[in-house]
Amino acid sequence: MAHDEPEGLSAVQLAAIQRHLTTGRGALTRRSLLRAGGVGALTFGGFAALTGCGIPAAKKDTKGGGDPDYSAAEKKVVFSNWTEYMDVTDDGKHFPTLEAFTRRTGIKVTYNTDINDNNEFFGKIQPQLAAGQDIGRDIIVLTDWLVGRIIGLGWAQTLDASLMPHAYANLIGQFRTPDWDPGRAHSYPWAGIPTVIAYNSKATGGRKVDSVSQLLDDPKLKGRVAFLTEMRDTIGMTLLDMGKAPETFTTDDYDAAVARLQKGVDSHQIRRFAGNDYTSDLDKGDIAACVAWAGDIVQLQSENPDIKYAIPEAGYMISSDNMMVPARSRHRANAERLMDYYYEPPAAAKLAAYINYVCPCDHVKPELAKLDKDAANNVLIIPDEKMQAASHSFRSLSNKEDTALEQKFSLLIGA
Repeated sequence: MAHDEPEGLSAVQLAAIQRHLTTGRGALTRRSLLRAGGVGALTFGGFAALTGCGIPAAKKDTKGGGDPDYSAAEKKVVFSNWTEYMDVTDDGKHFPTLEAFTRRTGIKVTYNTDINDNNEFFGKIQPQLAAGQDIGRDIIVLTDWLVGRIIGLGWAQTLDASLMPHAYANLIGQFRTPDWDPGRAHSYPWAGIPTVIAYNSKATGGRKVDSVSQLLDDPKLKGRVAFLTEMRDTIGMTLLDMGKAPETFTTDDYDAAVARLQKGVDSHQIRRFAGNDYTSDLDKGDIAACVAWAGDIVQLQSENPDIKYAIPEAGYMISSDNMMVPARSRHRANAERLMDYYYEPPAAAKLAAYINYVCPCDHVKPELAKLDKDAANNVLIIPDEKMQAASHSFRSLSNKEDTALEQKFSLLIGA
């Protein structure tokens, strides 16, 4: 083996995979994302230091930057993404932004919605990547922790910044310096996923709920509170409420957060830990307040005016789904041109108007306002400087550390 990577998954990791597979992505709201947990990102180093808040030009490395490219001879790109993650026409048969890209460049895009779960998809492509083979895809979109894992294993191609001027210039600040891809040498965000507090104002009697402390300590909410089955979101929000930084927490900090949540379980303050299915209970008022994914809340609010959200004073968690070019891809340059295209404000606006998650492209608000004024003014989609500054990311974990932390979390939630 070329890397110190265990061949199998632990029982805890397999249980996490099964838990997420049974919830299903987008089962209850049209744009609902499965935040699949399980195998954590590997830590790694060796990248050039960042200068200021800009992104330095990507550098070639020995882990996938030298693969042959057939973009000039083969005007095509194969793109794998999650379901309901691309703008479509009303009849669902056409992708307007993709078709516009093809008209402009002559590059034909084969668009597949074959990613339903991070772990499941990684299991499909891992054998080919490990064997140094082309997986038949030029762009894949995966969640940040798994992208970091793939980069650490050397299975992602280094991007050519000269072919991505819009991405280089327009990526918003809160996504510029992830610890799992310093300098954005191998990936760019497709969308950001904020984790916030949500509540049904009818179920709370009109009272605002805006902190994890309220969720865990307010007796009027007892038995009507939910947290997420995604470890990074639930623990991250709890750490923030405790005054701890998710970017730098210690094992003792993590254990204290678990203990605090366990107290909520034992006292029956917490009704349950939920996957995407929390949305139906929140909509009905069976859950009065919860930790929630912002994209779900945007969708629920369009149908139920009682659904509200709050950004805790302590801040909120942000994660991202990210485009990357896998090693041995045949059409890296074509893929880079397509990735860059979605950092042109008009294309980015059309995408944001449809998917309703955080748009990672700067200067897009005026374009989005032409399509949807409400979306353009929604900080869950176009975050302002204050919203960006309040965001926090869960630090990268070694495989050993991730297994240990997931085991503790699984015991907490009864997985």
